[in-house]
Formats: sequence, structure tokens, C-alpha cells
Amino acid sequence: MKGRRGPLVGIRVLDLSRVLSGPYCTMMLADFGADVIKVERPETGDDTRGWGPPFINGEAAYFLAVNRNKRSVVVDLKAPEGRDLIRRMARQCDVVVENFRPGTAARLGIGPDDLLRENPRLIYASISGFGQDGPYSDKPGYDAIAQAMGGIMHVTGEPDRPPVRAGVAIADIGAGMWAAFGILAALWERERSGRGQVVDVSLLEGQIAWLTYVAGNYFATGQVPRRYGSAHPNLVPYQAFETADGHLIVAVGNDSLWRRFCEAAERPDLAADPRYATNAGRVEHREELLPELEALMRSRTTAEWLERLDRAGVPAGPILSIADLARDPHVQHRQMIVSLEHSRAGVIRVTGIPVKLSTTPGAIYAPPPLLGQHTDQVLEELGLPAEERRRLREAGVIA
Repeated sequence: MKGRRGPLVGIRVLDLSRVLSGPYCTMMLADFGADVIKVERPETGDDTRGWGPPFINGEAAYFLAVNRNKRSVVVDLKAPEGRDLIRRMARQCDVVVENFRPGTAARLGIGPDDLLRENPRLIYASISGFGQDGPYSDKPGYDAIAQAMGGIMHVTGEPDRPPVRAGVAIADIGAGMWAAFGILAALWERERSGRGQVVDVSLLEGQIAWLTYVAGNYFATGQVPRRYGSAHPNLVPYQAFETADGHLIVAVGNDSLWRRFCEAAERPDLAADPRYATNAGRVEHREELLPELEALMRSRTTAEWLERLDRAGVPAGPILSIADLARDPHVQHRQMIVSLEHSRAGVIRVTGIPVKLSTTPGAIYAPPPLLGQHTDQVLEELGLPAEERRRLREAGVIA
């Protein structure tokens, strides 16, 4: 596909996934040059093609958000010839990504054993809710369930309110990122050994891995972490505050920054108070200090605080909406919102590539595909003659 560039040019990915975790993984690979062939079911395609509103000229905004830089092929996996076609395609691919419930791909005859038999160099990545084995492996995987069972939801929310899930599907997106990481590691190992392998990623384990210092605090003390809202369990002040006209977040990460904060706030008495001189003291006396700071922060506008804190070198920032981000000059400079021309939806905007490589950067070069847009193109490249494609299409195996 014209415009493809990056370190993964030459890597072909057979994408059997749908919804979010798998498509996010394959979008990351496609952004860095991999040729991602997205296999979709007849008529409806990926579930998210119907997830709306909002729609843009009939195209679901959800689908458009995570399927750029890919080619769409329609294959009916319920048909034996469709499954045969997947096995044939896998012979000429480097990576397969799927997010079926464990055991489903094997029952279809396109599981890791089946496809690695066809292509021993294949990297076969499976994303599931709970992993390919273990007591929970047959449970369906949903983002909210993984956030709940992985410990993230327990520490997210205000102290006196029920737990809440994050505002985006972090378990799904995180699993996609972990899968991309695992695929790259497996590809590097293949360079040395010549052998493919299976990458097994779960939403649950990705959430547990993200607990990091929160888990560390529990391991060190035996105390179950509680919810702190926007605050930090180990640092004070490190949270959002209400101002005279809005909100901003302050991140005082050490005692030097605390003294600068107090200077900027014209409160030298707080810096001089022995209870608050060290971070350990501020954490210990959190309940006494925070009411003072909350009243103080409400005394000036967000803009006034940002000007004072920036001048003092104290980390602080406004709490921006997505609309704010779309207008932000730094976000624009870093190309984190990109416009694409879609044949049906017109000009669409998508989030950019967050990893910048100096020598072999990735690129956003193609809009999300129409359903089955590249079926003939891809199958011709893989060696299926026009007559066979015509026969498969007439049989309803491809579209």
C-alpha cells in the first residue's frame, strides 16, 4: 500500500481480531509499516462497524478510530473453504493476531497448532480475557470485568464513592499494547532461532502488571490500597484542585518543589511548618494539609495559578477536554491529531502515533478500509487466480 513506511515494512500480519484489543495491536503494527490484512465476516464485518451513533456518513466513529492503515478482506470462517483460505494465507504471513475466546480458533482448525504446522516461522498472538489456560480461561473477556478483577477499579474513584472504571477501555487497549510488545519480542527471537511461537496475552494480566507501585505498597505494608480520587498515595500535594474558575492538577514530586510551590502561593508558613517539610510528613498529615491547600487554590483562577506555578518551575497543568486537545498548539505540533480522507466518511480525524522514531518513523497513510475493500487485491497477491476468487465469491466464502 502506497505510503507505508517504518521498521516493520516487509512484515505481513493476518488480523483475525475484532472490536478493540486486537485491532489496537494491529493498528500499532500497521503504523510502523506492517502490512495488516484485516479479515472480517461477511455482511457485517467487525462488530464495531455497527457500534454507534455516532456515525459519519454511515461509518462508525468507533471503527474509524482503530483501523487505519489496514486492508480489509471478507472471509466466512464458518465455511470450510473459508478456514482453508485462512490456512493458506497464514503460510505467507509473519504474524497472526486473534482475540477469540480460548479454544475457539482451535475448534475452527485455525489455532496456533494448526497454523504453526502450516508455517513454523509464524508468530501467533492470542489476546483473551484471562489467558489461554487456568481456572478462568473460558470466561469471556470484557474491559470492565478486567479492570474490576485486575485491581485497577478498586483504586480508581473518590474515597467516599463506589469504584469506577477508567474513562477509556484501558484493559482492552493495554492488552493490545502488550500483544504488540510480545509480537516484536517474538519476531526478534525468530531472527536468531528461525522459529515462530505463541504470544499469550490477557486483559486481566495486563491490568495486574499496571498496578506496579500500588501493588508494591501493599506488599510492603500489608495494607490494602484505598481510593484517592486524583491524588497520589505516596506524594502530597499531587492531585487536582478546584480553582476560582475551574480545575488544575499540581504534581509536587519532591521537597524542593514543595518549597517552590509555597513561594509561588505566597504561603511561606506552610513551607516552614515542620509537619509539612518533608514528603513523608505531608503524606502523614495529608488530612490536615489538604483542606488548607484546597481553600488556597480556590483563591485564584486557573490561568493565574498556571502562570505562577510555571514561573516557579512547579509541575502543573489544566485538565483538558478532547475539544481542548484538538485546539492545543503542542498537540498539533506533535501531530497527535491527524486528518485523513475517507472515501465514504470524507475528512476524518484520528489520534496520532505516540512513538517517534528518528530514523525509521511510522506513518498514518491510509484511512480505515471499507468492508472487503481489498479482498481481490490481497488474495491475488497471495496467489489465488481470478477464477478461484470468482468461485469462492459465488459460494459466499469471500466478498
